[in-house]
Amino acid sequence: MGELASSAGVGRTGRRPLDRRPMDRRSMDRRSMDRRRTSRRRPAALLAAALAATIATVVAAGLVCGLVQALAGTGSPAPSGKIVLRVGLVNEPDNLNPFIGTSTSSFLIFHLNYDMLTGYKASNVAPAPELAESWSHSPDGKIWTFKLRPGVKWQDGVPFTASDVAFTYEYIIRNNMASYTSYTVGIKQVVAIDPLTVRFVCSTSKANMLGMWVPIVPEHIWSKVSPKAAQNSFQNPPDIVGTGPFQTVEFKKGQDIRMLANKEYWRGAPRIDEVIFTPYQNPDTMVQELRSGTIDACWGIPEAQVAPLSRDHDFKTIVYPVKGIDELGFNCYTGASLGNPVVRDWRFRQALAWAIDRQQIVKIAYDGYAVPGSTLVVPGYYHDPDWHWQPPADQTIGYDPAKATQLLAAAGYRTVTGKLLDKQGKPITLRLFACGAPPQGDNIGKLLAGYLGAIGIHVRFTYMDEGAMNDYLYNTAGGKFVPNMDLYVYNWTGDVDPMFIFSIFLTNQINGWSDCAWSNATYDLLYNQQAAAIDPARRQAILYQMQQLLYQQSPYVILAYPKGLEAVDTSRWTGWVQSPSGVGSAIYSTDNIDSYLYVHPVQTGGAATAKSNGPLITFLVTAAIAVVLIVVAVVLRRRRPKAVETEERS
Repeated sequence: MGELASSAGVGRTGRRPLDRRPMDRRSMDRRSMDRRRTSRRRPAALLAAALAATIATVVAAGLVCGLVQALAGTGSPAPSGKIVLRVGLVNEPDNLNPFIGTSTSSFLIFHLNYDMLTGYKASNVAPAPELAESWSHSPDGKIWTFKLRPGVKWQDGVPFTASDVAFTYEYIIRNNMASYTSYTVGIKQVVAIDPLTVRFVCSTSKANMLGMWVPIVPEHIWSKVSPKAAQNSFQNPPDIVGTGPFQTVEFKKGQDIRMLANKEYWRGAPRIDEVIFTPYQNPDTMVQELRSGTIDACWGIPEAQVAPLSRDHDFKTIVYPVKGIDELGFNCYTGASLGNPVVRDWRFRQALAWAIDRQQIVKIAYDGYAVPGSTLVVPGYYHDPDWHWQPPADQTIGYDPAKATQLLAAAGYRTVTGKLLDKQGKPITLRLFACGAPPQGDNIGKLLAGYLGAIGIHVRFTYMDEGAMNDYLYNTAGGKFVPNMDLYVYNWTGDVDPMFIFSIFLTNQINGWSDCAWSNATYDLLYNQQAAAIDPARRQAILYQMQQLLYQQSPYVILAYPKGLEAVDTSRWTGWVQSPSGVGSAIYSTDNIDSYLYVHPVQTGGAATAKSNGPLITFLVTAAIAVVLIVVAVVLRRRRPKAVETEERS
């Protein structure tokens, strides 16, 4: 398995000044005005000032103490004594059933709630023990034996055993659970040898045996769920039982996801008591709430907010390479489809790739926080070996609208009076969909509509909710798969092992992971060959062939390799873990979840630093002081002699 290449991260740490300057100026101006107006009544003024100062001090002290307790944020224990971490996300979990959910945020929740057989080191995301303490395999790589961790319990108290592992994998294999079949390729049988030993018998050697992203589920719960329901309707309601460091106890669409720490977790109890994930429709609002202390970390911050947050010493901004892609996808389905037939033609798709300015998309839509895309695997991410195939210069598709038009003409698509015609001589109109995945989807869609319009294609662009877009991509009619789209902007996040990202183009993933419904027999054959290639060099050569085929056939035009953008509060929290170390995500990693185990409040003088919602408290305290001063002034005014009142009015 390749390791990740190093790259510099961006971010600053330290404390920021309290945002009280506007309030302080108003207080200073008010005091100056009082001194000017009371120059002729010094004794009364002194009495008023002394009384006001005394009362204000008492009131302010009481307010501060009370409000700190009432309004304290997550950097200190709540009134119940719990330490709660709040994390904002712009990508809401779509489903918390691990056999249905597809969003990255869902997979983050899965890994917090469930363990896998093997996990990933924080330092370099190399394979690491999780529920399996150790493993071995036969010389031919067909039989793998895993020794399991003793003393592990499910979150409902039932002991975890090898039967749970065997059940999970057999449940997937026998019922063709599409979410995980790309991992189980080549596995014939999974057997519990004894309560702490499980054996995998494979038909061939298996390249990704230590990179299978499969959450282990409890047999005593899931054996009661029919496989059909597990893949279609079962919602896996809280409390969700796993062996992981946290348990999901609250989840409703559009609302917070609340998880309680598993105090008996086999790695040791997390250093927080709860984690709450809050989904945001507006990322700017999310950043505002990070600054105010409503949340403690967030993923999906707008590009325009990165620089200001980097200068704010309360936070660390993290800009990191994502092992994923943002793409323009095509409806390639050759069966019953509601898509325009022209997008089934790979020559048409490849020609369109020449009309798209990826450099400009990165500059405008991502504000530079991305790299122009080319092939399926992110460049510079892996080494020893590098799985990314870089097209040679004579095969590289660049930005050349004139060449796009030439290639379209050669493929039988004429341009007449500025309009591109199909092979029947009709003007081509294509529907283009985009959603909030990636967050830049709206801007990307508008740019793409312009690029395609420039070569004579009329584009009807629609920006919509991700769920609504999936309804089009996975549309059914009469119980049959009938995709209802032409073009769409979407994204993928891959695994540490490249197996998954390649699996989404398999014929058997149509109406499963495959959103473009592309099918190619040669590609399917190559996939199976690389899955059995234990030798990394041989596997690399096969993956290069697969990328070359995808590049030519263009079921996707890879638009960009995005940067992940997140921020964490370092003034009140410590223990954040980036994975890979120093260059990766701290909060939005589905592979390594150490941040959630080790993050804890900063200790100051033996106590956790409190988030006192400073601006709000300052406002309330100042308002209280103002009220006291007015009351004192009124009382004194009523006791003054007439002459003084007359003089003040003059």
